[in-house]
Amino acid sequence: MKHAYPGLGTVLLLVLASVSMACRCSAREKRDRPDLAELGAEAHVRQVSLGRLLDSLHIPASSLHFRVDKSERRFDVMVGGTVLCTFPCVLGERPVGDKEYQGDRRTPEGVFTFRSKRVHEQWHKFIWVDYPNAESWRRYRRRQAEGAIPAGRDIGGEIGIHGVPAGMDHWITQGVDWTWGCIALRNADVDEIYAVTVPGRTRMEVVP
Repeated sequence: MKHAYPGLGTVLLLVLASVSMACRCSAREKRDRPDLAELGAEAHVRQVSLGRLLDSLHIPASSLHFRVDKSERRFDVMVGGTVLCTFPCVLGERPVGDKEYQGDRRTPEGVFTFRSKRVHEQWHKFIWVDYPNAESWRRYRRRQAEGAIPAGRDIGGEIGIHGVPAGMDHWITQGVDWTWGCIALRNADVDEIYAVTVPGRTRMEVVP
């Protein structure tokens, strides 16, 4: 598979090999990261903070997109087909299946952008996902017609990416889903995502 940037794998190797600082991003085995095969023989790759990595590679934040794998509770930051960084995340209390209506405690699936972002008094930071979008409405109306939506139930909204109260990062590391449909990360990880998210432009795909 071709990278979005010529020689990206080679450049990544040079940058990562030259930096000894610890990284908040978790490493993944090469067999799960075929797009980074050019990085060499190491099964695990030393990584740096996302911001420093982007600066070193001269990659603009506007070129990034996100991928959330619900089954693996994994939040990937990507450029083209290359995973730059991965963070652990948790989901709605009912993690299996697409969101159908307000109050079902599910995290929506599909492709979204973001409406806005802000510092949040309770959840550290909040990045507002563009849910419901046009595809969300199509699915909702189809399910209504099929009788799958209980009478009087709205489509819902206010779905976002957010952190946790100060000192509660273990809510994420324990891997227990507890939100009402949002995607929650550790606060330091949310800070990294928040800095590179461009409302109205950054794309996020949420897959089962």
